[in-house]
Amino acid sequence: MAGNSQRRGRRLTSKAGAPKGTGGKNKDSLAGRGRTLPADERPWHKGYSGTEKLPQRTAWKQDKERRAAAEEGRAPKIGQPGSKDTTWGRGGGRGVPGGRGAATGGRGAAGGRGGKPTARSGPRVAPGRKSNPSKDTPELLVGRNPVLEALRAQVPATALYVAQGIDMDDRINEIIRTAADRGIANLEISRAELDRMTGGVLHQGVGLQVPPFAYQPFDDMVAAALEQQAPLLVALDGVTDPRNLGAVIRSAAAFGAQGVFVPERRAAGITATAWRTSAGAAARVPVAQVTNLTRSLKACRDAGFMVVGLDADGDTDLYDLEAAVGPLVVVVGSEGRGLSRLVGETCDLTVSIPMISEVESLNASVAAAVTLAEVARRRSVEL
Repeated sequence: MAGNSQRRGRRLTSKAGAPKGTGGKNKDSLAGRGRTLPADERPWHKGYSGTEKLPQRTAWKQDKERRAAAEEGRAPKIGQPGSKDTTWGRGGGRGVPGGRGAATGGRGAAGGRGGKPTARSGPRVAPGRKSNPSKDTPELLVGRNPVLEALRAQVPATALYVAQGIDMDDRINEIIRTAADRGIANLEISRAELDRMTGGVLHQGVGLQVPPFAYQPFDDMVAAALEQQAPLLVALDGVTDPRNLGAVIRSAAAFGAQGVFVPERRAAGITATAWRTSAGAAARVPVAQVTNLTRSLKACRDAGFMVVGLDADGDTDLYDLEAAVGPLVVVVGSEGRGLSRLVGETCDLTVSIPMISEVESLNASVAAAVTLAEVARRRSVEL
């Protein structure tokens, strides 16, 4: 045969021409997909109002929308009248079993995404706030007082790390005994390994692995404070240093405040550093995170609180603060710029701390401690 007809793999049949249509073979692929489902019929959408169990993330979004609507005094954008409430195990809010970051059923708890604690794959110890993906990572509380206070307050824990050759004292004995009574794994590791796990933070030879901090629901904290004889709350406006946050919580516990609330964004949260600075007071004083600090302060005013902001140029002297004996919210500004404009406009009045010498300003935690001490002194005299 002529040409290359003898080559291997030659074509023995004529080449087929271009197709002239599906001929019915792919008829289904040409059909439309039908109408687009509205939001309330899509199980993955936050506006879904069906009766099937929602994915965990979707249910959390719906719950967040309801809380935001409650703070703004409007109807939620999700769930039509008569629809099923699909909140997922909040049981009254964060910080309870089944809630976000709780000990059982919460994200990051033992048996969850946090995983089984080991000496080699220990938890993080963050000197400051980290990005959102790390919120579910277990934390490591360090220091003898913070660990002991956390165990006394029944804070959920998954492992206790004790350095080899540690100097035993009454606190360490109580820590080990309490952890054993609660069934918490006691792991003895070298001091070098504990140094590596804590990133060089002073740990005093002991560390307690806990799930992410369970914040108190803001509404519950306000309601609990109003049940006291002298309601007192502390709000932080843009305080980004966790050491300042921990120091404010410690002062709040010392002078009788019933809670502290902070913004969710651009502010320090409860990390291992804040735990340590608070010397364990974070286990006794409720701490709440709010989406919008201005709206939360307005809610406090509507509930009967007097909102007082600390400002170096305040129009009222701290020693002349007659409102200290009533329901009070003390607002502390950030380390550098102080109170933001909107927060300052929301305060009923601004208060300045009298100082003898010319000092530009006080540290945020020091200013909070001085103010809370004066409020406590005035209340002890007049109440």
